[in-house]
Amino acid sequence: MSGWYCYMLECADGTLYTGITNDLEKRLAAHNGGTASKCTRSRLPVKLVFAEDMPDRAAASRREAEIKRLPRASKLALVSRNEVLPD
Repeated sequence: MSGWYCYMLECADGTLYTGITNDLEKRLAAHNGGTASKCTRSRLPVKLVFAEDMPDRAAASRREAEIKRLPRASKLALVSRNEVLPD
């Protein structure tokens, strides 16, 4: 594994948030602590629903942009096919 991930969170209000990180556990804790993103801060708690290992930061950023352009239904389909979810 490279150490870089593209991930999606489901917020308490059902919205989906997409981001990148090199430490999933630390980033999830930061989101739930209200210090990672203004977008998720008011939608706590958040749950990790998708994580994809990427070869490097640039690839993770490209994948993040690609996912952010998808309609919600496509994002949910991506989440349902993902098999690397920690619970």
